[in-house]
Amino acid sequence: MSEHPERLAGVSEVDCTGLQALVTGSTSGIGRAAALALGRLGADVIVHGRDPEAGAAVVEELAGTGADATFVQADFADVDAVRDLAAAVREETEGLDLLVNNAGGLFRDGRLTDAGIEYTFHVNHLSPYLLTADLLDQLSEGARVVTTASGAHKGASLNLERVQGSDPYTGFTAYSHSKLANVLFARELARRLDVAGREVTSNSIHPGAIPGSGFARFLPGPLPGLFQRLEALPGVTSVADGAAEILFVGVSPRTAEVSGRYFFGQQARTPSAAARDGEAARRLWTESARMLDIEEPLAKRDQNPIAADEGTDPSEP
Repeated sequence: MSEHPERLAGVSEVDCTGLQALVTGSTSGIGRAAALALGRLGADVIVHGRDPEAGAAVVEELAGTGADATFVQADFADVDAVRDLAAAVREETEGLDLLVNNAGGLFRDGRLTDAGIEYTFHVNHLSPYLLTADLLDQLSEGARVVTTASGAHKGASLNLERVQGSDPYTGFTAYSHSKLANVLFARELARRLDVAGREVTSNSIHPGAIPGSGFARFLPGPLPGLFQRLEALPGVTSVADGAAEILFVGVSPRTAEVSGRYFFGQQARTPSAAARDGEAARRLWTESARMLDIEEPLAKRDQNPIAADEGTDPSEP
């Protein structure tokens, strides 16, 4: 990593001492880079992943920065494991100030989880939805929720029938659909938090296409090798760039009051028309609760969706 993400995000001088953060999917890629940056800024970090050895290595690196860090293992295809992760966070923190929903991936093979849901949609959307729902009461006033989405959401349209079966299955189509769900989720969460009078923000980000993120291992045929070689080319988004996107939305004073937006290049962008569909966002929210067999979180809601271009662009001075 040629440059620290906090420098790229312009937050090197932000004091995160005392900030309690959970970064999911933080044993590698942009999640790991963001977690280490938060530690250098003074935050206490809960590291999450599936590999205990990799988790222990990140915790050791964080300890080297002086951060208080711990690792919690959880498979995002397992509902009980996600609930156990939420329980561990409640045990470890008095209040959560930053929740980064970053874990996820693109998966070649179509299959269902034990909950009967298509694997990609479950891991990339349902588990962050469940984790956030279980941690709503743990979020401090002024907390921020950052969800890693993708520009791949463009071209997808919400289809909740297809996620209750794995055929026909195309890996990138399923990934794009799950990333659309991420953007819709982040916007609907922002709206419902506002209706509930909670001083908590929710935004989604596109970290860029990042050769060093580990994403390439899910691509078919010779593409993983080709994608990794792109890392040496100038102008290609780096892991540090992707982590900087998380930090810009997660801790920058410039985004402290911004909610319900989609960011790329440290600017609020307009996502696809499908990602701005308020009725689709409500349907996704309600149906996600039904799929998980849980009570609908933040159920009290008004009828006013967040406008597509609401608010001031935080990239402007």
